[in-house]
Amino acid sequence: MKDIFPSLTGEVNLITQVLLIILQKLSKEEYIISRSPDETMNFGEKLSRDLLSGSHIFALYGTLGAGKTLLTKGIARGLQVPDWYYVNSPTFTLINEYEGRLPLYHFDLYRLDNQDDLLEIGFEDYLQKPGVMVIEWPEKVGEMILSLDFIGITLAITGEEQREIITSYNKPSN
Repeated sequence: MKDIFPSLTGEVNLITQVLLIILQKLSKEEYIISRSPDETMNFGEKLSRDLLSGSHIFALYGTLGAGKTLLTKGIARGLQVPDWYYVNSPTFTLINEYEGRLPLYHFDLYRLDNQDDLLEIGFEDYLQKPGVMVIEWPEKVGEMILSLDFIGITLAITGEEQREIITSYNKPSN
């Protein structure tokens, strides 16, 4: 585009940005680029800072090392989970619980063998509790999650520290 209309380079960039913003508003997805681990944590904090009482679910998608646990640490910070808690991925225990302004229930389903294992640890009970559920590897629960209201967050590695973060909203029709 720059070669065809060299004098319009700045305007084309602006038009492109405006069109992307409009497309984001029309779709139920939002895109951001995180350029560092700190930016990923800050995004997580921003997501949870203003949550009020009730039940909130964040489903985190992404490959190993994409930043799902880092985002969860930011969510914990926004919920005022005390610093003395070491927020880490509950890979072997499936769930960690943290007390903050709202309770945080952090699920890591990477090693989940089947949905029965999830039911054994009381997953359905957690759905009834007020607080914030963060679910890493939600695709492991299959159809079970699709019937819930949740915010889906996909993290994609786009550089050594850079991540593309896509946020979508799942509101099942009744």
